[in-house]
Amino acid sequence: MPYLPTLDSVRQHRAPEWYNDAKLGIFIHWGLYSLPGWAPTTGPLPEVVAEAGWPAWFRRNPYAEWYMNSIRIPGSASAAYHAEHYGADFGYEQLAPQFNAAVAGWDPAEWADLFAAAGAQYVVLTTKHHDGFLLWPSAQPNPSIPSYHAERDLVGDLTAAVRARAMRMGLYYSGGLDWTFNDRVIADIGDLFRAVPQAGGYAEYATAHWRELIERYAPAVLWNDIGYPAATNLPELFADYYNRVPEGVINDRFVQPDPSRLGEAPEVHAGSVPAGLHFDMRTPEYASFAEIREEKWESCRGLGYSFGYNRNESVADMLAPAELIRSFIDIVSKNGNLLINVGPMGDGSIPAEQRERLLALGGWLKVNGDAIYRTRPWTRAEGRAGDGTPVRFTRAADATYAILLGTPAGAELVIEGIAPGAAGSVELLGRAEPLAWEQRGEHLAISLTAPLPDAPAHAIRLAD
Repeated sequence: MPYLPTLDSVRQHRAPEWYNDAKLGIFIHWGLYSLPGWAPTTGPLPEVVAEAGWPAWFRRNPYAEWYMNSIRIPGSASAAYHAEHYGADFGYEQLAPQFNAAVAGWDPAEWADLFAAAGAQYVVLTTKHHDGFLLWPSAQPNPSIPSYHAERDLVGDLTAAVRARAMRMGLYYSGGLDWTFNDRVIADIGDLFRAVPQAGGYAEYATAHWRELIERYAPAVLWNDIGYPAATNLPELFADYYNRVPEGVINDRFVQPDPSRLGEAPEVHAGSVPAGLHFDMRTPEYASFAEIREEKWESCRGLGYSFGYNRNESVADMLAPAELIRSFIDIVSKNGNLLINVGPMGDGSIPAEQRERLLALGGWLKVNGDAIYRTRPWTRAEGRAGDGTPVRFTRAADATYAILLGTPAGAELVIEGIAPGAAGSVELLGRAEPLAWEQRGEHLAISLTAPLPDAPAHAIRLAD
């Protein structure tokens, strides 16, 4: 049954099973900002805003993909860097020829192989970030800056490589901000939604891009950012998308302001954004939840403090592999997906420390993927072992999984408040033989024939 261009009709759509099953996606922030690849290493968004406020965040914005805005804030660290390395009169748009030359030798197959090895089930590429530069040669070019787009079809080349490895391809587009249409400097949170272009043909421009991306690439995910012009008929766009891609997914960031209140900024909290009128999933940023959520959600974050490549980040600024794995498990246990970001350099090279973390996650999933993929939340998300090791739970069609966020010592493992099903089979993923166990009241005592190897997490399968 086709979707109609009404809010009631598109709201019948829900996140499809493939998306609920997938659990892990790769976010990619890549563009002109990847060439300077520079920002202060200020810290994670929720913590910085809570401690120092939004003006401090924007003045020392660690998101390297915001470079074009950051260099326009007088006295900012990014402005000083730009003046020193490029010159105060060097316009951001002058990076475009350099980027086009740099990406000529990029091999999308190398990215796709890495993402598949990480265990990802889908990929989301930034086709246009807030700087307005397009990663594909659009039939709707930028009206004010000639040749402000990739000469090579980077979107199409990566889409083909990703799909060749049985992953789904989603596309990000900054519908809310485009600094080539509205150059308001964003120095505080009140500037953010006031910077959404509402005139000058931007609504038609952005929607034409979304329609072109849908028609040309049939993306599995529409990942919009910041907001969307008030004049757009979004139910019509959504209906056309669902009719083209019935199992597509739309995020919650198509937020349109009330046309009568365009000068006002909606309330924004660190780590979360207001939700649009229709969405298939929520998208907290650098944040998670403390409990299982009924609505589907997806946590997005960089491996460090930035989404775009930041040459200032060291391994000390990044999630350790064990932290990444445990955070991912926690998110999945609460009905979330993880959209973990990579920030390639200007020529498409993915730094070794980013690759290392993705491959560590993929190595863990090769052994323990049954406790993650195609699972759903159990009756509760959190628990603990007898020695205090945190535990997260997931549920599959024929088993419950208890995932230890650490490596308990000793020959016995006690998991509190759980019991096997009628089959009574208890297994450690990665070991062939079942484990002996006994029920002690509400607790499950498991005998280990050998100590658990040191690992970020261990999955115990309790068969029905």
